[in-house]
Amino acid sequence: MHDFTRFQRLLVGFLVILALAGLVVDSLEPTTNWTEYNGDGQRSHYSPLNQITADNLPQLKVAWTYASGGADTVGNRTQIQCNPIVIDGVLYGVSASIQAFAIDAATGKERWKTNLVDTEGTLSRGVTYWTDGTEKRIFFGAGGGLYALDANTGAVIQSFGQAGRINLKDGIDRPGADNFVRVNTPTTIYKDLLIVGARVSESESALLGDIRAFDVRTGRLAWTFHTIPQPGEFGYSTWAPANPRQRMGGANAWAGMAIDRERGIVYIPTGSAAYDFYGGNRKGDNLFANCLLALDAATGKRLWHFQFVHHDIWDRDPPAPPNLLTVVQPGPNGRPRRVDAVAQITKQGHVFVFDRVTGKTLFPVVEKAFPGDGVAGEQTSPTQPIPLKPAPFTQQTFTEKDINPWASDRPAIVAMLRKARTGSPYIPLTAETTVFFPGTDGGAQWGGAATDPEGVMYIPAKQNPCFSTLVLREQPLDKSMVTSAQAYKTNCASCHGADRRGNHDGSYPSLLNIDKRLSMEAIQQVMAKGRGMMPSFSHLPEAERAAIVDFLLNKNTASKTVQAKKTDVPYQHTGYNRWYDSKGYPVSAPPWGTLTAIDLNTGEHRWQVPLGEYPELSAKGIPATGTDNYGGPLVTGSGLLFIAASKDGQFRAIDKKTGKTLWQAALPTAGYASPATYSVGGKQFIVIACGGGKLKSKSGDRYVAYALEP
Repeated sequence: MHDFTRFQRLLVGFLVILALAGLVVDSLEPTTNWTEYNGDGQRSHYSPLNQITADNLPQLKVAWTYASGGADTVGNRTQIQCNPIVIDGVLYGVSASIQAFAIDAATGKERWKTNLVDTEGTLSRGVTYWTDGTEKRIFFGAGGGLYALDANTGAVIQSFGQAGRINLKDGIDRPGADNFVRVNTPTTIYKDLLIVGARVSESESALLGDIRAFDVRTGRLAWTFHTIPQPGEFGYSTWAPANPRQRMGGANAWAGMAIDRERGIVYIPTGSAAYDFYGGNRKGDNLFANCLLALDAATGKRLWHFQFVHHDIWDRDPPAPPNLLTVVQPGPNGRPRRVDAVAQITKQGHVFVFDRVTGKTLFPVVEKAFPGDGVAGEQTSPTQPIPLKPAPFTQQTFTEKDINPWASDRPAIVAMLRKARTGSPYIPLTAETTVFFPGTDGGAQWGGAATDPEGVMYIPAKQNPCFSTLVLREQPLDKSMVTSAQAYKTNCASCHGADRRGNHDGSYPSLLNIDKRLSMEAIQQVMAKGRGMMPSFSHLPEAERAAIVDFLLNKNTASKTVQAKKTDVPYQHTGYNRWYDSKGYPVSAPPWGTLTAIDLNTGEHRWQVPLGEYPELSAKGIPATGTDNYGGPLVTGSGLLFIAASKDGQFRAIDKKTGKTLWQAALPTAGYASPATYSVGGKQFIVIACGGGKLKSKSGDRYVAYALEP
């Protein structure tokens, strides 16, 4: 015993010497924290922790649960999309009611939770941590503000911004814009700067989508990057007519960003210009919408950019932060060379891979021609960029041969499809039905992809068709006046349906009999401030909002007219219609949800497996079909990939080399979020937020942590 203790002391002393020399490797002292959204500034979703292995998975059990509070009880479906962070034994997350909290990461015992009032119209994916070694802060977006909290107590730090809060609308307003702006994805730290993107509305009244950096201590603005350029700025010539910042908004950084802190470069994907489905009032390629931007993190100066969709009229903006990784490729002399890369997944099912410094694509990308026959006034781009490698991780089109062979109402599906515009990834919307495949929300979604140190990317995706049309707005005789029915149709029908029934998967809920769930005052509050994914309608005249409420309550639907907000967009789309058969299954052939591993060194796919199942189909002997899914993966140093995400409410551990499921457990509600892992006192935990609320699953408020049984 004496000799072993002496050896331990010698080993510790040796490790200390190595640490002082900067030579300790991760395998000797694995990271115990999960310090940022998706694990690190590279957004890798990866941890070297390896205590939980394929061999001991049967011992993996629930270690603790935490009821964060705020789960909906009246049928309006709250969600939790948070990827929590863990710093020195404390877990920081967000509740179903959009309150930040801190709990003991080993026990789940609450330390503090905020009680903010302005949280409407927000879905939060997490918080950001900053420290200078003495002071510790949590930054958190709620309602229309960005708050600085004391990490020890949760108290709002009054010296930051205006009494602890930055008003996000300040600096991005424009004529005719609404008030909707939210930080739904955690901000990014670079030294003493807080780099901020935001969600804005997707209608013609959207605010500007500028990217901004603020001082972490004071909240003062440090720099701004104009995603819709001003006169004289690069990219201004890609918009017509002149002065686009006065006429439209969007092109916002809602999905998050990745950062190379050693080089001082931040990588930011941007959203579509608003309005999403018609661009006749914004002719041109529309830089910097639908781009990956590489900016100098200290100044906001553009270093390089790449545009994934020119003149987007399909809502095909990048859905998640990029991943920073290092790949090995042949060099000029044929010898292998290491390349620091940035990879961006897309809703359309592509992976674009770039040299992180130069922006050069590491695999060939071609500009491919697509149909250009849109509605009157539209001018589509003649081509779109398509990577030749890696191959897409989703199917790219939906035609008659792709219909689910056992769809319950196949003749009706065939008849509808034969009348539709289909067979191409980029078909402009018209009054004829246009089919999107994958659907308008992917393909890849906001949960993003994981990467490991070997250069392999793991991507969850959906493979379901959806359809829509673009129709002229219904214009009354007096174009400035509308009935309550017309006000609803113009502002609400594209999501909730002209019949108020919502869509099939519950992403946009039914508004029928809403008076049984909400009072008139509560409906008015939601209209004014938004809720969850629904933006505020505060930009509408009060009388028009009241008319919509009347329509929902079946009052004054035809006779009374009110003053309506004017628009310069003559069309509206008829909804995000996810296409299911009469029994509720996607009309396309399975798989409906997938998990794909792609080697980004070579661009080759390693494997693809269905993600999720319908138990009633499995009971009939039908192989796993995959399901709709939301949320990202976690990869660990022991070669395991953990993911919830699927509609079936299961949490799975998967062999990252083969895609084989090795373990699974039922969650209290579906986990439409990304898991995190960390260790406390030498014990590894894996935690997932179980908020449900999408795809007609019940809402919940639990965080569930797993660890090995003693």
